Amino acid sequence: MWGGRILSALVILFLLFDGTIKLIPLPVVTQTMDQMGYGGSDAMARMLGLITLLCTLLYALPATSLLGAILLTGYLGGAIASHVRIGSPLFSHVLFGLYLGLMVWGGLWLRDRRLRALLPLR
Repeated sequence: MWGGRILSALVILFLLFDGTIKLIPLPVVTQTMDQMGYGGSDAMARMLGLITLLCTLLYALPATSLLGAILLTGYLGGAIASHVRIGSPLFSHVLFGLYLGLMVWGGLWLRDRRLRALLPLR
Protein backbone atom coordinates (compact mmCIF):
# COMPACT_ATOMS: atom_id res chain seq x y z
CA MET A 1 0.00 0.00 0.00
CA TRP A 2 2.71 2.50 0.95
CA GLY A 3 4.75 1.71 -2.14
CA GLY A 4 1.73 2.53 -4.27
CA ARG A 5 1.12 5.78 -2.43
CA ILE A 6 4.74 6.84 -2.83
CA LEU A 7 4.83 5.91 -6.52
CA SER A 8 1.53 7.71 -7.13
CA ALA A 9 2.73 10.75 -5.17
CA LEU A 10 5.83 11.01 -7.38
CA VAL A 11 3.68 10.89 -10.51
CA ILE A 12 1.22 13.42 -9.08
CA LEU A 13 3.98 15.86 -8.07
CA PHE A 14 5.61 15.63 -11.51
CA LEU A 15 2.30 16.15 -13.33
CA LEU A 16 1.33 19.06 -11.06
CA PHE A 17 4.64 20.71 -11.94
CA ASP A 18 4.16 19.94 -15.65
CA GLY A 19 0.60 21.27 -15.69
CA THR A 20 1.53 24.40 -13.74
CA ILE A 21 4.38 25.43 -16.05
CA LYS A 22 1.96 25.06 -18.97
CA LEU A 23 -0.64 27.25 -17.26
CA ILE A 24 1.81 30.13 -16.75
CA PRO A 25 3.04 29.37 -19.66
CA LEU A 26 6.81 29.52 -19.36
CA PRO A 27 8.80 30.29 -22.53
CA VAL A 28 10.38 26.83 -22.45
CA VAL A 29 6.89 25.35 -22.81
CA THR A 30 5.89 27.43 -25.83
CA GLN A 31 9.30 26.95 -27.46
CA THR A 32 9.07 23.18 -27.03
CA MET A 33 5.52 23.13 -28.40
CA ASP A 34 6.73 25.11 -31.41
CA GLN A 35 9.62 22.67 -31.99
CA MET A 36 7.14 19.79 -31.85
CA GLY A 37 5.04 21.39 -34.58
CA TYR A 38 2.15 22.65 -32.45
CA GLY A 39 3.02 26.35 -32.60
CA GLY A 40 4.01 28.47 -29.64
CA SER A 41 0.45 29.36 -28.64
CA ASP A 42 -0.01 30.45 -25.03
CA ALA A 43 -3.69 29.45 -25.25
CA MET A 44 -2.86 25.89 -26.31
CA ALA A 45 -0.22 25.60 -23.57
CA ARG A 46 -2.78 26.73 -21.00
CA MET A 47 -5.35 24.25 -22.32
CA LEU A 48 -2.83 21.39 -22.10
CA GLY A 49 -1.92 22.52 -18.58
CA LEU A 50 -5.57 22.54 -17.57
CA ILE A 51 -6.11 19.05 -19.03
CA THR A 52 -2.99 17.77 -17.25
CA LEU A 53 -4.08 19.21 -13.91
CA LEU A 54 -7.65 17.93 -14.26
CA CYS A 55 -6.53 14.38 -15.12
CA THR A 56 -3.99 14.48 -12.28
CA LEU A 57 -6.64 15.61 -9.81
CA LEU A 58 -8.92 12.76 -10.90
CA TYR A 59 -6.01 10.33 -10.46
CA ALA A 60 -5.16 11.71 -7.01
CA LEU A 61 -8.67 11.29 -5.62
CA PRO A 62 -9.36 7.68 -4.56
CA ALA A 63 -12.97 7.72 -5.80
CA THR A 64 -11.94 8.75 -9.34
CA SER A 65 -8.40 7.36 -9.52
CA LEU A 66 -9.25 4.72 -12.13
CA LEU A 67 -10.82 7.32 -14.45
CA GLY A 68 -7.80 9.57 -13.90
CA ALA A 69 -5.41 6.74 -14.79
CA ILE A 70 -7.34 6.02 -18.00
CA LEU A 71 -7.33 9.70 -19.01
CA LEU A 72 -3.64 10.08 -18.18
CA THR A 73 -2.90 7.01 -20.31
CA GLY A 74 -4.54 8.69 -23.29
CA TYR A 75 -2.74 11.97 -22.61
CA LEU A 76 0.64 10.25 -22.32
CA GLY A 77 -0.08 8.24 -25.46
CA GLY A 78 -0.51 11.52 -27.32
CA ALA A 79 2.84 12.71 -25.99
CA ILE A 80 4.49 9.49 -27.19
CA ALA A 81 2.92 9.86 -30.63
CA SER A 82 4.10 13.47 -30.86
CA HIS A 83 7.67 12.49 -30.05
CA VAL A 84 7.60 9.62 -32.54
CA ARG A 85 6.32 12.01 -35.22
CA ILE A 86 9.24 14.43 -34.85
CA GLY A 87 11.90 11.74 -34.40
CA SER A 88 12.84 12.43 -30.79
CA PRO A 89 15.40 10.19 -29.06
CA LEU A 90 13.79 6.88 -28.12
CA PHE A 91 14.74 6.20 -24.50
CA SER A 92 14.81 9.76 -23.15
CA HIS A 93 11.85 11.34 -24.95
CA VAL A 94 9.64 8.86 -26.82
CA LEU A 95 9.46 6.29 -24.03
CA PHE A 96 9.20 8.84 -21.20
CA GLY A 97 5.41 8.76 -21.55
CA LEU A 98 5.53 4.97 -21.27
CA TYR A 99 7.69 5.16 -18.14
CA LEU A 100 5.29 7.64 -16.57
CA GLY A 101 2.27 5.58 -17.60
CA LEU A 102 3.77 2.48 -16.01
CA MET A 103 4.26 4.47 -12.82
CA VAL A 104 0.63 5.69 -12.97
CA TRP A 105 -0.75 2.17 -13.30
CA GLY A 106 1.82 0.58 -10.99
CA GLY A 107 1.06 3.05 -8.24
CA LEU A 108 -2.67 2.55 -8.67
CA TRP A 109 -2.32 -1.24 -8.76
CA LEU A 110 -0.29 -1.23 -5.54
CA ARG A 111 -2.70 1.05 -3.67
CA ASP A 112 -6.06 -0.29 -4.92
CA ARG A 113 -7.10 -3.76 -3.79
CA ARG A 114 -9.96 -3.86 -6.34
CA LEU A 115 -7.56 -3.31 -9.24
CA ARG A 116 -5.25 -6.04 -7.91
CA ALA A 117 -8.24 -8.41 -7.81
CA LEU A 118 -9.17 -7.48 -11.37
CA LEU A 119 -5.59 -7.77 -12.68
CA PRO A 120 -3.78 -10.31 -10.47
CA LEU A 121 -0.12 -11.15 -10.98
CA ARG A 122 0.42 -14.80 -11.76
